[in-house]
Amino acid sequence: MRHNANEEPIEGEVVNEGVHERRDPEPKADTTVALVVYALYLANFFTGFTAIVGVIVAYVYHGKGPHWLDEHYRYQIRTFWIGLLYLSVATLLTLVLVGFPLLLAVAVWLIVRCVKGFKAIQEKRAPSDVNGWLL
Repeated sequence: MRHNANEEPIEGEVVNEGVHERRDPEPKADTTVALVVYALYLANFFTGFTAIVGVIVAYVYHGKGPHWLDEHYRYQIRTFWIGLLYLSVATLLTLVLVGFPLLLAVAVWLIVRCVKGFKAIQEKRAPSDVNGWLL
């Protein structure tokens, strides 16, 4: 029997500390909202306004889930603002015809980021390279 709480137990000794720290398991994350935001970004190709709804939803839900899911919302917010910047530059460059292939590149960029996000959510992990400006 240990006399001091700092002593190591002897091999085979039954240890009863009385108070055990219990950690509740991480609550099951609801990924539906994050998936809907990615879908809204993709639907923007057909409607022209759903990305704005998506970024608002991402701002509302950011910070309300487990860390890996919050990283998705951060990734979605960054995707919106970086995409808006890329789209603005590409649109300006259409005046010199360079912008047309850049608009296509922005569309591919957005699709790839959304697909990466969908895949990462299915694997219950944060998207890779959240801080990146490319893919």
